[in-house]
Amino acid sequence: MSGPHGGFTSTVFVLVEPSHPGNVGAAARALKTMGFSRLVLVAPRVAHVKTDPEAIAMASGADDVLAAASIVPTLADALTGVQWSVAMTARVREYGPPQMPPRTVALEACREAAAGDIAIVFGNERTGLSNEHVERCSVLAHIPANPAYSSLNLAQAVQVLAYELRVAYFSDEAGDAAQTGRAGHAGHAGSTATSSETLGPRASSEEIERMFVHLENALISLEFLDPAHPKKLMSRLRRLFSRAGLEREEVNIVRGIAKHILLKVPPGGR
Repeated sequence: MSGPHGGFTSTVFVLVEPSHPGNVGAAARALKTMGFSRLVLVAPRVAHVKTDPEAIAMASGADDVLAAASIVPTLADALTGVQWSVAMTARVREYGPPQMPPRTVALEACREAAAGDIAIVFGNERTGLSNEHVERCSVLAHIPANPAYSSLNLAQAVQVLAYELRVAYFSDEAGDAAQTGRAGHAGHAGSTATSSETLGPRASSEEIERMFVHLENALISLEFLDPAHPKKLMSRLRRLFSRAGLEREEVNIVRGIAKHILLKVPPGGR
């Protein structure tokens, strides 16, 4: 049973192209045991996976989580409305968003989930997440398993992250309660509390993707980016911006710059 921390309802677990119905059911069970309920399936191999007997059997009482799972065609659809996302991967990536260990991800999730929806994204059992999928996410994480045998089942990986998030959310909740108590004492003593800088609303996944399309078109018009030989320019820019944790206003600024570049230099060159 989850506590009142909003993180439990703000956190979405996304399985991209899962192959085995049993893993989907076991993932639903893993989520329910840790107090989570939001599951999204991206283009599952078995179209009617939610009613598959193997999935229902492996859900083992988490039938409600399985039945309520959303099925969408693309990762972009799964990340609609999400402002911060984590790509779970077993492979080291040359490019992509900044990398964090799961425990650090969970601590960061406390702050991000308080402001809006977040997503933990897992890849296909055999191939994992593609580079394109990874680059859509805010950060990258992998579970530091035994290097001599690091093969984790999909549902096991979901369980590890769900546990880390549960611990972090409840710890954060306890810390907030203690901080409130200290603030109350200070108030009675005549002290005043100072507030930290208020950040603007974080940009959503789809807003950031539209920014990258706009920026790429502007760079092509400047002939700074050759679409025939793009190399890793956009991947590096994605990595740069993902480290910044973009706010909505900052995305609008970048798109404004791109817009004015395109007004001065139409697509097709100067």
